[in-house]
Amino acid sequence: MESKLFIDGKWCAPHDGGTLEVINPADERVFHRCAAGTAEDIDAAVAAAKAALAGPWSRTSGHDRAKYLRAIAAKIEEQKQALAEIEVRDNGKPLPEALWDVGDTAYCFNLYATYAEELDGRQGETISLPDDRFQTHMKYMPAGVAGLIVPWNYPLLMAAWKVAPALAAGCAVVLKPSEFTPLSALELARIAAEVGLPGGVLNVVTGYGATAGARLAAHPDVRKLAFTGSVPTGIAVASAAARDVKSVSLELGGKSPIVVFNDADIEQTVEWVMFGIFWNQGQVCSATSRMIVEKGIAPKLIDRLSEEAKKITIGDGMAPGILLGPLVSKNQYEKVLGYIDVGKSEATLVTGGARPSHLNEGYFLEPTIFADVSPNARIWKEEIFGPVLAVSTFQTEAEAVALANDSEFGLAAAVMSGDPARAARVADAFEAGVVWINCSQPTFLEAPWGGIKKSGIGRELGKWGLNNFLEPKQITKYASSDPWGWYLKG
Repeated sequence: MESKLFIDGKWCAPHDGGTLEVINPADERVFHRCAAGTAEDIDAAVAAAKAALAGPWSRTSGHDRAKYLRAIAAKIEEQKQALAEIEVRDNGKPLPEALWDVGDTAYCFNLYATYAEELDGRQGETISLPDDRFQTHMKYMPAGVAGLIVPWNYPLLMAAWKVAPALAAGCAVVLKPSEFTPLSALELARIAAEVGLPGGVLNVVTGYGATAGARLAAHPDVRKLAFTGSVPTGIAVASAAARDVKSVSLELGGKSPIVVFNDADIEQTVEWVMFGIFWNQGQVCSATSRMIVEKGIAPKLIDRLSEEAKKITIGDGMAPGILLGPLVSKNQYEKVLGYIDVGKSEATLVTGGARPSHLNEGYFLEPTIFADVSPNARIWKEEIFGPVLAVSTFQTEAEAVALANDSEFGLAAAVMSGDPARAARVADAFEAGVVWINCSQPTFLEAPWGGIKKSGIGRELGKWGLNNFLEPKQITKYASSDPWGWYLKG
């Protein structure tokens, strides 16, 4: 079975006829082939998006665009099971997680439908001025053709995080999904066509980052770039954007801390720590992969985590009761195993660190915990992007905060404590864009998402996400009947 590219509302073969293999990470077998778009295909998609912006799409109101967004959301809900199963085969995550993602995807399109409607009310809003002879009002223009490059860990949901606000703002889009997980983006294109979204407004080009992705980032007619992925690729995207002074938002890596004080509830902490590092096989940019625990509670907490980690059911995400699926690809699997080998020389392996004995194929890995990790260790400093938790201890609050902030990343951070004042104090001290108190990873689409340092530039989600794809324009007029007289009076 093969898929084509979606350009200008039509399914078309790639310019050079190339394909890419889609592998099920649970059995390492090719189950689909997608078109491998090249620079020429990106050029065609950008031209289609540019033409759409010059046509009727440019004259739609927010309410008009909201109708399309709500229709897409309804189709996603209708097809939730099928879409989730595609995510499982493509990415490897357990089916309940995939169903959660697809539900969130529908919610995202509905949320941005509401924001699109509200945008109509913002057009023409006035600004108070100190000189009443002048009047200023605002207009909000779409940023233009938007190039969206999304990762493999949440294929459909991350596409929605960018596509929904871009369409709500009135942009036309070229979406480039990861070559590892391209299928749900193509399903999104199919749904967009089913609901009658005008041709060229949403284009999907599957292909490799080095060809299709690089051309999209460098294309002179792309005015907005939104990227989620690794730091090195993010730097390349930002460099390409800089050449044409494009607007760019980047959501990059993380090495997020979770600080645990002696007065934290042990069982709740175990639950949130495990959720923070083992959800989606640890392939989460905000994963709280560094546990910084007060010495008094450390032995008991590590023992409890080890006990519970060993109970996690591992296997094909389509099987019932599975909590941990395979890693997404052979490359990612080997990368994480390499970090585990490094960790064995740097720290104490508490549990995990190997392929489960009952699974002979697939990119499966046991939940892994390292203790006695030095702040200078590679497994402490570098993003692993797998189910690997590194644990270190502290004695004072100041030491805990210093350890938490000693990172080149600043996406997320969490604190677990029974003392509300201390929890609030530590939360304020974290150098991160997203902070959790007595929890880890809850994400609400109404709130801003993004980080500082090497974790990225800008914010997604909520109205911040909509503003990513808008250009504000102030219009000021002289409202007095008298001559201004500035030149005449000198």
